[in-house]
Amino acid sequence: MIKLYTDAATRGNPGPSAAGILIVTPERQYQLQAPLPEQSNHDAEFAAVILGLEQLANRGLTTKILQINVDSKLVFQSLEKRYAKHYQAAVDRILALEAPYSMVIHQWIPERQNQGAHHLAQQGLPHLTDC
Repeated sequence: MIKLYTDAATRGNPGPSAAGILIVTPERQYQLQAPLPEQSNHDAEFAAVILGLEQLANRGLTTKILQINVDSKLVFQSLEKRYAKHYQAAVDRILALEAPYSMVIHQWIPERQNQGAHHLAQQGLPHLTDC
């Protein structure tokens, strides 16, 4: 089983954002951070999942069972329902990226269990200086 942990950090709402992605396979771990466009915290959470799934595809990790772990209840509930009133384009993109897997498990986890992805997202935020 492949485990994907994602989180987003946003400074302001909307504001500069970043994604933190932790991929755990039986063979190894991948830690990634990436700046995201200025956006709302909810948009950033969905973007982090999309980016994580794209990273899995880029590494050829798409034929196994996948567990997606998020600490955003909105993202978790939207993926479980396959619907989000204001974020349907993101949900549809995620569902399309999930298609190659034999099984996908969506898992909500408390923030304290998502510290790896959280710290990566925080590190990815641009450093802003006070004027």
